[in-house]
Amino acid sequence: MSTYRAAPKDGVAWITGGSTGIGRAVARLLARQGYTVAVTVRPDDPLDALIAETEGMAGRILSFPSDVTDEAGMAAAVAAIESQAGPIVLAIFNAGTYLPVRGDDLQLNSFRQSFDVNVFGVLNGLAPVIERMRNRGRGHVVFMGSISAYFGWPTTAAYAATKAAINVIAEALKFDFDKMNIRTQVLNPGFIDTPLTQKSAFSMPAMMSVDDAAERVCRAVRKGGFEVTFPRRLTWGMKLLFLLPRPLREMALQTSTRWKAEPIVYLRRSTFD
Repeated sequence: MSTYRAAPKDGVAWITGGSTGIGRAVARLLARQGYTVAVTVRPDDPLDALIAETEGMAGRILSFPSDVTDEAGMAAAVAAIESQAGPIVLAIFNAGTYLPVRGDDLQLNSFRQSFDVNVFGVLNGLAPVIERMRNRGRGHVVFMGSISAYFGWPTTAAYAATKAAINVIAEALKFDFDKMNIRTQVLNPGFIDTPLTQKSAFSMPAMMSVDDAAERVCRAVRKGGFEVTFPRRLTWGMKLLFLLPRPLREMALQTSTRWKAEPIVYLRRSTFD
């Protein structure tokens, strides 16, 4: 028997980080498909506009504010969703942050913040929702990764490390989740035009629009396997690149990202919000 796959008639789709970017677009598409979508964003990040946009759709969007780095707060959010909207059958852990790291100006806080949001922010929501899915005997969990998890890119020392951790966490937990009839997926997209990628200091090939990426995410939920990557013209090339000797891979990355060794004074002029 195949592992459970979520459907709108079964219950609630929960997505973290749904106020902007791909999370917002995915929430809108899921509502169009008929899901009741519970969206968790920071308490100071209202969803009024998104809720208004989705009025009249087959499904609906509900706001459950919480900070993903707050373990108790996330457990409370899961309890509130299930109490007010119904059982969570699909959990998409999308909330994340990208803090560029430069070798000439290492900031340890960038690593701490990245792991707090991108790794522990996932685990804080995963633990309480998995307990409920296990008790019901079914569930569907989606982890948002990145192709940066395959190997290091310029400025991604913190971000890529968190996404590599998410991939390994998903792979390891899948052994147990399969026994519990909980489908596990990890999505490793390429570059998507969002506020996060706009902070990048290097050229990003095969950039996708948010709407195209959201369509791929929802398609993966409906029929994708454990790992889903897109766009394939980029991500399959990255997988092949991983097999190359490191000097060749570094040369290819410098060419594709147009990243060249620049004077330190140039790097220090770079600013990121």
